[in-house]
Amino acid sequence: MIGNKVLGILFANVHDERVRELTEHRTLASVPIGGRYRLIDFPLSNMVNSGIDKVGVITAENYQSLMDHLGSGKAWDLSRKRDGLYILPPFGADGTKLPNRIGSLASVMRFLRNSKEEYVLLSDCDFMCNIDYADVISSHIENKADITMVYKYGKVPSYSTNANVINTAPDGRVVEMLIGPNMEGECNYGMNMYVIRRELLMKLVSECVSRNRYDFGREIIQQNLAGLRIFGYEFTGYSTIIGSINSYFEANMALMLPKVRDQLFDSARPIYTKVRDDMPARYGLEAHVSNSLIADGCVIDGEVENCVIFRGVRVAKGAKLKNCVIMQDTVIGPDSTLNYVITDKDVVIQDARTLMGFQSYPVFISKGSLV
Repeated sequence: MIGNKVLGILFANVHDERVRELTEHRTLASVPIGGRYRLIDFPLSNMVNSGIDKVGVITAENYQSLMDHLGSGKAWDLSRKRDGLYILPPFGADGTKLPNRIGSLASVMRFLRNSKEEYVLLSDCDFMCNIDYADVISSHIENKADITMVYKYGKVPSYSTNANVINTAPDGRVVEMLIGPNMEGECNYGMNMYVIRRELLMKLVSECVSRNRYDFGREIIQQNLAGLRIFGYEFTGYSTIIGSINSYFEANMALMLPKVRDQLFDSARPIYTKVRDDMPARYGLEAHVSNSLIADGCVIDGEVENCVIFRGVRVAKGAKLKNCVIMQDTVIGPDSTLNYVITDKDVVIQDARTLMGFQSYPVFISKGSLV
């Protein structure tokens, strides 16, 4: 087990600006997905499954829903007398917000200094994947690396304007890194997960702050390719990044594919989340549901096809939902028709309403709206 050697750090806010529709009232880390999960459940569960028992979550703003979801960390077995889950709220001095990794790390330097772990595992919260971090750390130690960055081979997501694209030597060492190149084909692009020695991380962050430089990829990785042993670790499993409202919609729809669910929800490495003790979903006599994910606590009396329905949703008689993502405690009135629609939490769609989007442009209804 690697628990006493590795400190986990999660960045809750660094990509909030990409999906402002969803992050107006919450961090990207606490965006609901898949009927019952939040995005932070994936990196946090990955860390716990890999034996990491001390995790700090750095957050800057809109973190009420994040704190409500995480609580004491009990759902992830992180509610402990020693170590466990640490929520590290607003960083930045004199009211200045620094929604980037270096600014975030500089603000929690005391937390890093007081920690005793040898290594730090850094991760964003804008993705869904099931990765064995223990293997990443073993590779880091075996290669005698200063920094190990996780990457994936494939097409760079179109909404990712500053992706880190790398080339590696046969031994896995990173020999070149481009930031935000215009790439047409497949390549090795970074997943914003890094393993680094704690002492080295503090030294590099302090140097960057003293020079007023806050680009992690450029200043920590690219500028040190020659001076440090920086290696890549290829992740070959399923992963998806939430970088736009379209990618959020597509990520939810992909969960209805058995091969995607099998890779994400591996029984050997489960994804944990906050438990809400609801009754099972209830289906009326005239309900018709096909190819959909229905969470507990729902009452379905209408037609639902190819949808992801979150906890506590009510679909009235005569309502027709197709290709929709309906978040928690939404109410769909009788005889309403929705196609390619995303509703945030606590939305009320009144009787006989018609909302139609398109696959590449789903309609989004913000939290608490009345239509």
